[in-house]
Amino acid sequence: MSEKKQVTYWDYLKLDKLLSLQSGVWDESNADNVSVDELHFIIVHQTFELWFKLILAELRLSKDKLSTSYVPEETVPYVVHHLNRVTEIFRAATHNWQVMETLAPQDFLEFRSGLGTASGFQSFQMREMETLLGLDEAQRMQHGHRDPVKILTEFSDKDPASLYITERLQKAKEAGSLRDALHNWLYRTPIHGSFPDNPEDDKNIDAFLEGYIKNQEKAAEEHIQQVLADQGNAQEAILRQRYEVGNKYGRDFLYGVDVPEQERARTKRMRAAVLFIESYRDLPLLAWPRLLLDKVAELEEKLVLFR
Repeated sequence: MSEKKQVTYWDYLKLDKLLSLQSGVWDESNADNVSVDELHFIIVHQTFELWFKLILAELRLSKDKLSTSYVPEETVPYVVHHLNRVTEIFRAATHNWQVMETLAPQDFLEFRSGLGTASGFQSFQMREMETLLGLDEAQRMQHGHRDPVKILTEFSDKDPASLYITERLQKAKEAGSLRDALHNWLYRTPIHGSFPDNPEDDKNIDAFLEGYIKNQEKAAEEHIQQVLADQGNAQEAILRQRYEVGNKYGRDFLYGVDVPEQERARTKRMRAAVLFIESYRDLPLLAWPRLLLDKVAELEEKLVLFR
């Protein structure tokens, strides 16, 4: 029986291969010939792509956990943990731009011509990330009035790497998104013991929403009366109009008036679930679901800051 080889740090990380991948555009056979400025440029972007690889793995894991027909209570903290990791990665990646800014424009121009039409916009992992997060194709930022994904995939017949990219993006599109998984989880959330398959569920959801709306209207009226007592009746009409507009907007939003009619019932229930979780966030059973919603919002914020 042969003795098991002792694993070293450099073997485990395959450092011999990793450190040979910064050859630049001038001499691909020798990474040692690249200038320090170009080495800096390459390493920063390779670091981004390695972070993207981990982010994609974390997002897929979170999506899969939330996509099951029944999500156990202990799964929610698990998903929160992995989404928190994604948030921290974006935080770290954002700070990487400070490292990039140490490259002076004139130093970048020394090797920029060799990059041709290459651009960070061509990061297919970023496009894959957008798909996994649930960005609709119609919402994609247009680049030269063309779909950025089509720009990445149009060379499939000419470049084996482009074919690989096409397959990955198509697979990501077919696999569903974290956004869809989160929406399905919210839709299934029991609200005051009522589930979507309950024949009285729609009536129960309406009762919950109307109770919330009435409480908001009551609070608004109390505030108006307090202002009138302090400042007189001069501002009453303005105050009432302001609250009427706000209350109408809130009601329309909760009932999904902003979405197509065929989607309103489902949207109403999802938004009611968010409101229910927020309203009873102090209950132990809803503490982790509330944290999950907070973490998704924080993730989006960190992604926007990174971009």
